[in-house]
Amino acid sequence: MDIETLKQSFRTVYGRDAQHVVRAPGRVNLIGEHTDYNDGFVLPIAIDRQTLAAVAPRDDRKVRFRSLQTDGEATVHLDQPIERGPLSWANYPVGVTAGLVERGTQLRGADVLFCSDVPLGSGLSSSASLEVATAMALLATADQVGTIPDADLAKICQLAEHRFAGAPCGIMDQSIAVMGQRGHALLLDCRSNATRQVPFNDPDLVLLVVDTQVKHAISDGGYAARRDQCYAAAAKLRVPMLRDLTPDALATAAASGTVAGKELERARHVVGEIARTLDACRALEARDYAAFGQLMYASHASLRDDYEVSCEELDRIVELARECEGVYGARMTGGGFGGCAIVLCTAEQADAVSRRIADQFEKTFAHRPPIFATTACEGASVIE
Repeated sequence: MDIETLKQSFRTVYGRDAQHVVRAPGRVNLIGEHTDYNDGFVLPIAIDRQTLAAVAPRDDRKVRFRSLQTDGEATVHLDQPIERGPLSWANYPVGVTAGLVERGTQLRGADVLFCSDVPLGSGLSSSASLEVATAMALLATADQVGTIPDADLAKICQLAEHRFAGAPCGIMDQSIAVMGQRGHALLLDCRSNATRQVPFNDPDLVLLVVDTQVKHAISDGGYAARRDQCYAAAAKLRVPMLRDLTPDALATAAASGTVAGKELERARHVVGEIARTLDACRALEARDYAAFGQLMYASHASLRDDYEVSCEELDRIVELARECEGVYGARMTGGGFGGCAIVLCTAEQADAVSRRIADQFEKTFAHRPPIFATTACEGASVIE
């Protein structure tokens, strides 16, 4: 949806004009999966799929939320306790509002209307996009944009997802939605919140996003179970987090039986993935896309075998990509259990790769997966 159409929809829904329109992007994680809640490193980009929010102030202390993608309206009162409501989608913006109020941010009453083209349950972080768009909309209405440091704003949105949506996500998704820069991936240290912008703007390179249309929800228990297994492994290995474990120390612990079974497998993925992410960053900076691609394949294999968050559809996409001329690498992206895979390929071969993957996927699963090319885009902003 374009901005003018959203503004017209706002007039239809609320009977007056919007004062601001803001945006917050979805994301693709190039590599570094399930490392963020282990204090590791991640390497995401903001993408051109986004959540838009039109907003106008009110004369009272109410904030009303509506979305063009779903039914229902959520209302909170800024001067009363803010609690979870019956509309599942609305608990994300409600939680962000609560976080801003708890921080002491001087908000105004507002009417907010959302519209998003980030596919739900696809591993492209539609939830963080919605959360950050909420924060930008409320801050814009209160003339408070820029008053909260980026890392703090990301944390407010992350805690909203923990407390109001019941999803124990790491900090990556909200961070890239806030801090993304056009033409760059973001190397984020999830322990210190230190960041480095890594160029990802080669015109001869294309990143394809392939949506299996297998929906997932990280609040359904699989995500939380793996997080708990990681923390249990760290406790047995006597380290604060798996970030603090070296591959050699893990191998020694495995040989002695200190850690075994699923906990060993989860730890092996995390320790390996942290190393792969740092290696991938160096490869990207050197424009060594062949090396980067091999790290993508290794990441997917680890997520499939040790972390067990892939699925038949994701595995098939990676297999098909590996067979295509011009492909450097492929892997699942996001929390897993469905969602999207990404394919890094040459611009010259991108159309042929897309057709090949779609055709062969359809033969196996009886539907064509949506595929789109994306570039590294900027983070959240006030459009007008």
